[in-house]
Amino acid sequence: MATPPFKKNYRCVPFLQQFYEGGAFVVSSDASFIACACGDSIKIVDADTAAIRSTVEGGESEVFTALALSPNDKLLFSAGHSRQIRVWDLSTMKCVRSWKGHDGPVMGMTCHLSGGLLATAGADRKVLVWDVDGGFCTHYFTGHKGVVSSILFHPDPNKQLLFSGSEDGSVRVWDLMSKKCIATLGHESTVTSFAISEDGWTLLSAGRDKVVNVWNLRNYTCKKTVLTYEVLEAVLVIKSGSDFASCVGSLSQKRKETSVSSEIYFITVGERGVVRLWSSESAVCLFEQKSSDVSTKMDEQNRGFTAAVLLPSDRGLLCVTADQQFIFYSPVKTLEGEISLTTSKRLIGYNEEIVDMKFLGDDEQFLAVATNVEHIRVYDVASMSCSFILAGHTDIVLCLDSCVSSSGTTLIVTGSKDNNVRLWEAESKTCIGVGVGHMGAVGAVAFSKKRRDFFVSGSSDRTLKVWSFDGLSEDTNKPFNLKAKAIVAAHDKDINSIAVAPNDSLVCSGSQDRTACVWRLPDLVSVVVLRGHKRGIWSVEFSPVDQCVVTASGDKTIKIWAISDGSCLKTFEGHMSSVLRASFLTRGTQLVSCGADGSVMLWTVKTEERIAVYDQHEDKIWALAVGKKTEMLATGGSDAAVNLWYDSTALDKEEAFRKEEEGVLRGQELENAVSDADYAKAIQIAFDLRRPHRLFELFSELCSKNDYDNHVGKTLGALGKEDFRLLFEYLREWNTKPKLCHVAQFVLFRAFSILPPTEITEIKGIGELLEGLIPYSQRHFSRIDRLVRSSFLLDYTLTGMSVIQPETDTKISNDEPPVDTDMKTRTADLVLPNEHTDEQNKTHDEPEDKALSKKRKSKKSKSSAKKKAKGVAYTEVAAVPLAV
Repeated sequence: MATPPFKKNYRCVPFLQQFYEGGAFVVSSDASFIACACGDSIKIVDADTAAIRSTVEGGESEVFTALALSPNDKLLFSAGHSRQIRVWDLSTMKCVRSWKGHDGPVMGMTCHLSGGLLATAGADRKVLVWDVDGGFCTHYFTGHKGVVSSILFHPDPNKQLLFSGSEDGSVRVWDLMSKKCIATLGHESTVTSFAISEDGWTLLSAGRDKVVNVWNLRNYTCKKTVLTYEVLEAVLVIKSGSDFASCVGSLSQKRKETSVSSEIYFITVGERGVVRLWSSESAVCLFEQKSSDVSTKMDEQNRGFTAAVLLPSDRGLLCVTADQQFIFYSPVKTLEGEISLTTSKRLIGYNEEIVDMKFLGDDEQFLAVATNVEHIRVYDVASMSCSFILAGHTDIVLCLDSCVSSSGTTLIVTGSKDNNVRLWEAESKTCIGVGVGHMGAVGAVAFSKKRRDFFVSGSSDRTLKVWSFDGLSEDTNKPFNLKAKAIVAAHDKDINSIAVAPNDSLVCSGSQDRTACVWRLPDLVSVVVLRGHKRGIWSVEFSPVDQCVVTASGDKTIKIWAISDGSCLKTFEGHMSSVLRASFLTRGTQLVSCGADGSVMLWTVKTEERIAVYDQHEDKIWALAVGKKTEMLATGGSDAAVNLWYDSTALDKEEAFRKEEEGVLRGQELENAVSDADYAKAIQIAFDLRRPHRLFELFSELCSKNDYDNHVGKTLGALGKEDFRLLFEYLREWNTKPKLCHVAQFVLFRAFSILPPTEITEIKGIGELLEGLIPYSQRHFSRIDRLVRSSFLLDYTLTGMSVIQPETDTKISNDEPPVDTDMKTRTADLVLPNEHTDEQNKTHDEPEDKALSKKRKSKKSKSSAKKKAKGVAYTEVAAVPLAV
């Protein structure tokens, strides 16, 4: 089999990112995005793909407690512990105005349908209404005796009413026209949610007293109290025409109930983690989910739903869980006329620390992820949505592995801190086997690679166990008790990693005792011990083609060992911290590794060369998954992020070829423009091709033109802002060299003449560019100033030596009429100057000697001065006929 081409580059695509840590969130009016509070920032998340569209930074110490959107979804309102109310423009992601409102944190806020009023509820027991445009308070309401937890405007603009609920159990109705409390309604505990009927005359309030009160807004009396026997977090009114309304209608017909015109159907969610449908008139539950989709720990309670929102356009119901999950439900009518809720989508806002993960199936469509929770989350790679959850462990899952069995089903094995291993079937989403026997947390598991009828587990009890599928029951209703057919005390410390050879003959284990051991299957007989690492070994893997093993250690190195004698064949160094994972690529000719320094590295095995380094994680990378067919990578770690890596070697090669071809064509176009003297076009092409040397040559040619000032001005006038930024970068470099500074200074002068100061300040990074231009410009100015001053001294010296004549003599000589002389006589005098040499020397010796003694104070002999004077005299005499 031919070796596949080497991989030279990978492109990272963020797959899972942290976007919600619990608390405040708000859904857009069209349900296209969700604004979620995440630490000291607000994440704008796409509701379909969970991709983060943008981020609003609130500050280091800001923790957001309340969020709201304007009716047109253009403005986002936020408030937090800093008591500052901010208004953000979502188109620019900038704060357009802010003000300080309450004396304590804002616990809730809502925007009026007109978009002009914002109501806030605070921990200071106050309810305030603000003018959005002006930022001033229009209404100031007091009266609650506890923290105001919920607030709602009446949806009918003609009814100027505001409802507020408090932890003291009171519900107050405020009239915005009279600015007074017109009614006080009550619960026995904290009021958590409000809902208004479609006709606008009925208010539903839910609280932690496990009841829903139905209030008549005409006389503010309680029409009905619905006992739910559950701490409620949200109540929602089902509107007519929606999918839920049609399902409830069919359900009422089956029950042969006559619907009353005033009957209201509503949904409640709470601590039990189930969705229930109710009728306001009969006060009975019409529908209840059979099982909760919220996974709960055995030692924790009240981890159900914390909020719920009915989505528009029949997009279903959105429920938010206490473990930061967004679950989307869609109602479905069964053939029997019953209602069923299907999970259409599940978005995970916070994955905590990623411990391990593996691709599922041959097509690698799903990715199983183990985090610091007791269940496995399986994600759809295409939609980035959590498809399903495998729940069964009673403690944190530490490791997992997957394979496709001989029957074609996808199997998953997991190890947990509960000392057990579990075998799962991905298609049925059920646990089909449980292995009990380890005395410590199971930290490593590995499937058989060839027969796929067993798996090996390693634990903190320092033992290895081989588990067989023999006797595995096809009845998936009850998990089968797996049996261990071999066991060995393998190491002196915890076992971190296990790998099975491609032919199922060997298994390798890596431990914190700094050794890796190779064992023969199925009896776990020791073959060789690999010694040489100075720290614990975190990862081991067999080569797919050679008799060798790769190990990654906490000593920052990766080693390849020979199985035959246990010798170290190669050592790879480059990580700045512990190497946590290493795996073979390209049929054993390359390696990929990741470590505690947050970097992913690509290596060539033969030359031990590091090809590429990627820094896309902000913390330790604990998990590395490699696709078997496409060799797509997935990495995850302590930063709660999962990144997918795609091989881009072929794409990069094609792109480089395309750019080279385009560069050749554009280069020819540049030369054609130069030959046509179209300098504006040529300079623009040089900017596009990023050729600063050719650009300098073009400006130099322009400066040599007669009308160079206009040429340069027209050329610079056609440039854009990005081109000017590049131009200033090039000018900064040219200005540092004396040979190039003249052109640079002229172009810089013309650029500053064309651009107004306001546009110059808008250029990105202009401050840094000017800081690089100013010092060298000052140096050039000083050098030219010294040169000019020296030229005056030279003129004075030459004038004193009578080498050059003063301007007054030149004017006099110009005023005199030209003397007509015989050229032959002058030529004869020049050819034979001996007759007049003595007279000329006498006339010139005296002034020349005086000039030399006074100006130059030379120590040379008078004879040399006379020789120089003679030479000057001959030059002057010879210059006369030439000028004539």
